[in-house]
Amino acid sequence: MTSEAPPVSVVIPVRNEAANVAAAIDSVLRQDYPGDLEVVIADGMSSDGTREILEQISAGNTAVRWVDNPTGKTPSGLNIAIEMSRGDIIVRCDGHSELPPDYVSIAVATLQRTGAVNVGGVQHALGIKPMQRAVAYAMSSRIGVGDAQFHYGGEGGETDTVYLGVFRRDALVAAGMFEESLARNQDYELNIRLRANGGKVWFEPRLRVVYRPRTTLRLLWKQYFEYGTWKRRVVRMHPESTRLRQLVPPLFVLALATSAILAFTVLRPLALIVPAAYAALLASATLVQLAKTRDVAALLFPAAVATMHISWGLGFLTSTVATGSTA
Repeated sequence: MTSEAPPVSVVIPVRNEAANVAAAIDSVLRQDYPGDLEVVIADGMSSDGTREILEQISAGNTAVRWVDNPTGKTPSGLNIAIEMSRGDIIVRCDGHSELPPDYVSIAVATLQRTGAVNVGGVQHALGIKPMQRAVAYAMSSRIGVGDAQFHYGGEGGETDTVYLGVFRRDALVAAGMFEESLARNQDYELNIRLRANGGKVWFEPRLRVVYRPRTTLRLLWKQYFEYGTWKRRVVRMHPESTRLRQLVPPLFVLALATSAILAFTVLRPLALIVPAAYAALLASATLVQLAKTRDVAALLFPAAVATMHISWGLGFLTSTVATGSTA
């Protein structure tokens, strides 16, 4: 990048995000970035009023454009929006996310300072209703998400993946952009290819993006089951990318299944070891959350964590999504 403030395109794939999309776009328009900045939204044929909101916002601001994403899939929407965009820097934003005002400025400066091809920060989960707050606590804890640094912060530096991402357009295109056969985990898979091309993926803790978690355990189960399903697909595509944190949930589910089987054998006393140890771990972690947050919603923390772990593990173990599938 030769310009101090290269042109930036913020791309947002959405589908049925009427409750959140206006706030996401507004957070982009409030950026303090000194260069040219545009917003390109790819709508996955929403039916909840999202399209009417996009029409209204774009009619009143020439920096906002939107286009149809007929497949409704996130990676397809991202690629469509990127192809329609004009910026040298591509900023990914989601319909559930809200960017702080200095997000783009810090990200571009970090790209220039580090020579990285992708920069990202912390997925700062914030809830409003009690269950949503509990899910936010789970998504921001090591017991909930392991060593995935973008969930809870830490020191900046090179990493394997980041939340969302701010990309050099030339590196993104050279890597082949987002893999459209992946309904989930397409960001992680793209970062594998970016790093394979010799690029650096950089974690910058000053980049904190507000994320609104799912509001019910049913929705959380569906989300994390899909995460596990599509992570298995990425592991098949790139076996060398496997991390220990990705194996813990499926191993835990297998341990629970083994415990259930032992309950019907002469080894019945052993059946309680794994469930009891897990319950004790969740209880102690819940006490920590209660002391830290002083929020009664933290009492729902064990349900959120267990839902995340078991659904992710089951999704991984039962995944039938084969490499090359477009499912």
